[in-house]
Amino acid sequence: MTATEEALAEVVAAFAAGTGPVAVDAERASGYRYGQRAYLVQLRREGAGSALIDPVGCPDLSALGEAIGDAEWVLHAATQDLPCLRDIGMVPSRLFDTELAGRLAGFARVGLGAMVENVLGFALEKGHSAVDWSTRPLPEPWLRYAALDVELLVDLRDALEEELEQQGKLEWARQEFAAIAAAPPAPPRKDPWRRTSGMHKVRRRRQMAVVRELWTARDQVAQRRDVSPGKVLSDSAIVEAALHLPPNSHALAGLPGFGHRMGRRQLEQWQAAVDRARELSESELPQPGQPLNGPPPPRSWADKDPAAAARLSAARASVTALAERLNLPQENLITPDTVRRLCWEPPAAPTEESVAAILAGHGARRWQIEQVAPLLTEALRADPDAD
Repeated sequence: MTATEEALAEVVAAFAAGTGPVAVDAERASGYRYGQRAYLVQLRREGAGSALIDPVGCPDLSALGEAIGDAEWVLHAATQDLPCLRDIGMVPSRLFDTELAGRLAGFARVGLGAMVENVLGFALEKGHSAVDWSTRPLPEPWLRYAALDVELLVDLRDALEEELEQQGKLEWARQEFAAIAAAPPAPPRKDPWRRTSGMHKVRRRRQMAVVRELWTARDQVAQRRDVSPGKVLSDSAIVEAALHLPPNSHALAGLPGFGHRMGRRQLEQWQAAVDRARELSESELPQPGQPLNGPPPPRSWADKDPAAAARLSAARASVTALAERLNLPQENLITPDTVRRLCWEPPAAPTEESVAAILAGHGARRWQIEQVAPLLTEALRADPDAD
């Protein structure tokens, strides 16, 4: 494994001199460490062979990123790996995503192992995907497993390109890959504490404040200790504390997720967060729901706007039928959120041009617009109030 600047310089030179696409993969320590940083980067290229790089020993891989910057990068589920690669200086100018290619080609199972087996006839070694990749030194079997992840990626890419070409979908895939490569980093989530698992049980604003305070305290501890937040305190424990509003640490210790092997100082730390929430004024409490950016949940449409509900029903039926005919998932044909937004606020005069403009405004690719604009226009016209 490459872990020194000298060894990295040799890899950079080798990959710069290689030819053709570059297979790229990254391993994170999700569930073990705080954040989503890369703990291993694997690459393979014709003429350069394979390389396993330790981003802990070599935290800046921008020279490597530049050396292969003009090449097509082949990744599996690119959107998962690109953020952690970007953090260490590796940003592709163009890419081929074998998972997304599999979806567009109509494969039912698009995991890397399933794709390699179905398309190329090889069985990848299983068993190390969920290990703690921050472990040092990394065991030899793990490294072998990681190297296999890029061994056949370019072969898989070539076979999928041929399959997409035969299905008439290659240009669609190219537009999708270009959109991924051009996408800016995702902005930070607003109110991430609202995504706490089990949050649907928390109804009152005071209880929501407990979730917010405990989530924030847990996040600070997790970041300081560089461990996954779930290893510091479980989501279910946070929700229990919110529902019961314990008056003291003794009562807190009686709740699931707090009593077992938890020290007094830890209990006091969590109780302090609960107390902070208990002491907030009414005006400081969080509001029940996140401010909606877009239409309300579809289940409420029939009451709020029956005509919009009718439009959405017609649009969904049309998209489902077309996705089945094209043999690809509905969400890859057009995102459900885009369909909802269009049906909630349709153009005053629904024409293919006006519908296409709205779809483009929501980020739909050209191929998607060409496929769905005619049928969505028809679905909007099917409502008598749309004319």
